[in-house]
Amino acid sequence: MRIAFFGSSLVSSYWNGAATYYRGLIRALHARGHRVTFFEPDAFDRQAHRDLADPDWAEVVVYEATESAALEAIDRARGADVLVKASGVGVLDELLEEAVIDAGSETTTVFWDVDAPATLARLEASPHDPLRVLVPRYDLVLTYGGGEPVVQRYRDVGARECVPVYNALDPQTHHPASRDERFACDLAFLGNRLPDRETRVEQFFLRAAELAPERTFLLAGSGWDDKTLPANVRVLGHVSTNEHNAFNSTPLAVLNVLRESMADNGWSPATRVFEAAGAAACLISDDWRGIDDFLEPGREVLVARSGEEVARLLLALTPARATEIGHAARQRVLREHTYAHRAEQVERILARVPA
Repeated sequence: MRIAFFGSSLVSSYWNGAATYYRGLIRALHARGHRVTFFEPDAFDRQAHRDLADPDWAEVVVYEATESAALEAIDRARGADVLVKASGVGVLDELLEEAVIDAGSETTTVFWDVDAPATLARLEASPHDPLRVLVPRYDLVLTYGGGEPVVQRYRDVGARECVPVYNALDPQTHHPASRDERFACDLAFLGNRLPDRETRVEQFFLRAAELAPERTFLLAGSGWDDKTLPANVRVLGHVSTNEHNAFNSTPLAVLNVLRESMADNGWSPATRVFEAAGAAACLISDDWRGIDDFLEPGREVLVARSGEEVARLLLALTPARATEIGHAARQRVLREHTYAHRAEQVERILARVPA
């Protein structure tokens, strides 16, 4: 199949949490014989912060962040077997959402939602949202999480079909790495500072740091520089995807904290879950519905319902126990949750779409 994909960015993870998902899935589709062209705008200073050269497993087209350039990109995508508009491109989303449908009259059109709980909250609150009118016109809605709650909510706003295609592991890019002293600590968290994430980071990460002053904590990601923090928390800033393996392999444990909308919905494992498992890191995660569909609590992941529980788990954690949990998690995701598994799923889904 020839697939034209309009998304935020394939070549830059700068303020772009979906980059790992796009890369893993598109590389796996290429390995199965599909040709993918990824169209991304030159926006948000991402091209100046590239962390991936143009790959040999996808064609990357960078277009100016203008209406005329976006429409030229749409014209270039005509004739593909599948036309995909991902959520959160960040530039001219409304124009692209409608233009993809108009260009795909003889092809399969897909709205691929990489932040479904937030998108659905917006659509449900505003019956006149332009996207809500367009959802029933897409052949298919795919999401990178959300389970049955998201499926039902999308059907309620008119989707013909909705299927979650979850985050996963790309073993070629995320794997155990040598220790890097820049990332040395007892507990590390990596995530950009966002409105619906900050409170949960305070509850699960910073509260744990306050309760375990003898332990060291590392806070990575963009936007945290001016945050008031406990004395045992070190701020690192943006960490390139090329350094995620060392970041995950070095601390005693790493923390996963879902954004509020995803935690409320459930069945929304972040890319960080699979990156950490792929590196055989010991993962401590906040509790959310569906977590045991991906990793077994107590054996492959440690689950906490509060910062107090995070602190208790961390204080009881030994290096040997951390290694045991990390190894079990890696074996589970290699067996069931790689992007090769997801690419096979996408093939099956697209084969069901009526011609």
